Amino acid sequence: MKVTVLRLGHRLTRDARINTHLALTARALGASGIVYDSSCPDVEESVQRVNASWGGGFSVESTRGWRRFIQDFKGVKVHLTMYGLPVADVLPAIRGQGDVLAIVGGAKVPPEVYQLADYNVQVGGQPHSEVAALAVFLDRLFEGEGLEKEFGGRMRVVPQAKGKKVVESN
Repeated sequence: MKVTVLRLGHRLTRDARINTHLALTARALGASGIVYDSSCPDVEESVQRVNASWGGGFSVESTRGWRRFIQDFKGVKVHLTMYGLPVADVLPAIRGQGDVLAIVGGAKVPPEVYQLADYNVQVGGQPHSEVAALAVFLDRLFEGEGLEKEFGGRMRVVPQAKGKKVVESN
């Protein structure tokens, strides 16, 4: 199962850190790539640097036609929102349908998204960050295996109880 994240409604200057955090969270927890509804060159450069050092082939793209992108996606379309069905209730059905498009938005998601999605999935019924919703969704979708993913990069963290240790290979 391949997971692509579609970020709707980002405001280039205001949401720069959130956009980067969405991409890094998606990458770290097992998604294959992220698509923004407008160009995001700073995020693309940041992710390319991370891929070069830490490994992996996570992609960053943009689309000007998010409606068409959702309509043309081959697989299950999952809109992460606080208004949908509880994530635990719909995960079994989502897992069996092939590739996944995880749609995340900011404060104002167009109402049409709720109709285009196969599932509107609630990750808690309280206001929360789209980064948090994506992290919880991916972790549960992959049943924690995203945290164990090997990226094959030249840098990797060596787990330890205190301090921090990063090893770099050539």
